[in-house]
Amino acid sequence: MDIKKLIKKAAEDYYKELVSIRRQLHKYPELSFKEFKTSDFIAEKLEEAGIKHTRGFVKTGILGEIDGTGEGPVVGIRADMDALPINEENEIEFKSQNEGVMHACGHDVHTTCLLGAAKVLNDLRQHFPGKVLLIFQPGEELLPGGAKLMMDEGLFNQTKPDLIIAQHVLPTLESGKTGFKPGMYMASTDEIYLTVKGNGGHAAMPHNLVDPVLITSHIIVALQQVVSRNGNVAIPSVLSFGKVTANGATNVIPPKVDIAGTFRTMDETWRSTAHEKIQKIATGIAEGMGGSCEINIAKGYPVLFNDEEVTIKAKEFAVELHGPEQVIDLDLRMTAEDFAYFSQQYPATMFRLGVAGDFPLAQLHNPRFMVDEKAIKTGVETLSWLTYKFLTQ
Repeated sequence: MDIKKLIKKAAEDYYKELVSIRRQLHKYPELSFKEFKTSDFIAEKLEEAGIKHTRGFVKTGILGEIDGTGEGPVVGIRADMDALPINEENEIEFKSQNEGVMHACGHDVHTTCLLGAAKVLNDLRQHFPGKVLLIFQPGEELLPGGAKLMMDEGLFNQTKPDLIIAQHVLPTLESGKTGFKPGMYMASTDEIYLTVKGNGGHAAMPHNLVDPVLITSHIIVALQQVVSRNGNVAIPSVLSFGKVTANGATNVIPPKVDIAGTFRTMDETWRSTAHEKIQKIATGIAEGMGGSCEINIAKGYPVLFNDEEVTIKAKEFAVELHGPEQVIDLDLRMTAEDFAYFSQQYPATMFRLGVAGDFPLAQLHNPRFMVDEKAIKTGVETLSWLTYKFLTQ
């Protein structure tokens, strides 16, 4: 029996229904950890398909299960469900009806594709051994991330996966294509908050003050050496500050300045070292200039490492399914993903799904972000085929 043909036919047969599902999700997006109606909708679709599932992980998370014909591997497939606090600017019939909330990162597509793959694999459950775990995850866009919290709440207490697969849309890649990257793929992400304190007063009398604005300027410049002079040049790293708040005036030096930025890297050991460097440099400069600096580093998601063996095989399977011209090698990304928590504990791979179509390019997290819905079929086919191949190899 040609399972590849069966998967492609099933994806085609379910396509119209899946487009309708995606549009429903897009029209009624919900923010991180508030995906209550989204969760109800997903559970309804799983029930309609006769797929057993457990609800309530981090309130809205769902774990579905499809049993094969007997003992065998366990493959998890993960999709995130949450949307972003963005006001949609696309004029489409299924435009977001929840003001200030939008699926601008493609999580509606991720969820739709997982529902589609669940239907396909459930239809084919007599043709593979083992078990499929369907992970519908809340809160990818908000620290501390739903992936970690679901595992903390015992997501895999009953059944542990042998590997986990996820996909993420890529607006710069043409619809119908997929991309893979073995090894380190996405960066860790930490939020850096500094409060520089001095002694404010009249700007015309700086000799009577300890100027936190001046101290802040020295700190920001000096912190650039954390990456340029302390970091290994072979390890991608970024330290950027995007917010500086000094509530003074032309003739008023404020008593404090608040700074906010991000640190991202691809190595967990260097990540910890860099945190120490940031603290020492900032406090040292502030104290040396007569002020002080309070530092808060909010640790975000870890480095996303795609298991090399799993990812190489996944790419080979994708080539077998779609052809070599439809599968690309990906570059490193300094963006972050809480799927990294799964990849820390289990062999895992996240691949990219092309969604570019005949419309102007808008990047992720943009109010005009759009996807070519034909990509849904590619996503369902790829998730289903990779899962089948890992279960039967």
